[in-house]
Amino acid sequence: MTSATPTLPPFSASKYIKEIGRGVNGARALPREDAQVLFDAMLAGRVSDIELGAVLMAYRIKGEAPHELAGMLEAAHGHCAPLAAPPDKPVVVIPSYNGARKQPNLVPLLALLLAREGVPTLVHGSREFDGRVTSMQLFEALGVPLCATPQAAQDQLRAVANPLAVLPIDVLSPALSRLLDKRPIIGLRNSSHTIVKMLQPVGSHTPAEALRLYSYTHPEYRETLTDYFSHEPANVLLARGTEGEVVADARRSSRIDWLHDGHQRTMVDPASGSIGEVPELPPGTDVGQTAAWIRKVLDGDVPVPAPIATQVATIQDCLKQATRVAWASPV
Repeated sequence: MTSATPTLPPFSASKYIKEIGRGVNGARALPREDAQVLFDAMLAGRVSDIELGAVLMAYRIKGEAPHELAGMLEAAHGHCAPLAAPPDKPVVVIPSYNGARKQPNLVPLLALLLAREGVPTLVHGSREFDGRVTSMQLFEALGVPLCATPQAAQDQLRAVANPLAVLPIDVLSPALSRLLDKRPIIGLRNSSHTIVKMLQPVGSHTPAEALRLYSYTHPEYRETLTDYFSHEPANVLLARGTEGEVVADARRSSRIDWLHDGHQRTMVDPASGSIGEVPELPPGTDVGQTAAWIRKVLDGDVPVPAPIATQVATIQDCLKQATRVAWASPV
């Protein structure tokens, strides 16, 4: 006779819903500690379906305050599979949760270019999303296997050649994956869609262990993110991405800011508008054509789009500067 798996006690969210569920004008932000406790309970499956739906809708209407995001992120890290950091190099962490609608999803190209240069690179994301072409689908089309376990991801990040780990979110954090899966039920995104892109799942989740890539679609959101990452422990490259993905738009140059140790530094401040030579890109909705085009770029038959080449160089520059600072710091 086997013993039953113990279940966690239910968690009452009513007192939190009273604060966050009063509408646009009446809702109040939770203290950071309360946001962490609530999100932890949600991830642990301790909140009833009715209360969970109420919390998700309340935050959809109210929005998350920066300190609430910090508490939620801390809770989310507690529900991620532990990934040991490589011993000598920080990891570049690339979230990929939007996929391609019109423009091709070139996240795999960015990751493969970095790994080819010996940069440990972790891509985490959804296998499928709204019928769009996801990075996971493209990696498989390119012959890059998805990591089936956290241990496999650790081993890939420590590889001497091409240290690239591609980790689906349902392997990295089944708890976060379950919250992401609420979207088709409710019909709207929820807080987990924001938090999952902010994850630093490597080691002890410190800025020294990983450089995270983060993107925005609206200029005003850049200011919000800059404020957030300036007040939280961060090592983040922030740039305008492509349809919600963190890869640079191949058709135009983009500003890139480095946020670390409470400082902001603009690494790339280009002229506005399109680049001189806009590359001929494959249709974004075709997995096969996008994968074939990426292969041509990797083989040198098609040049790397200038904005993506700049993004790769900027990432390498930040990693080198961070390493020099780490070596120069007193023990």
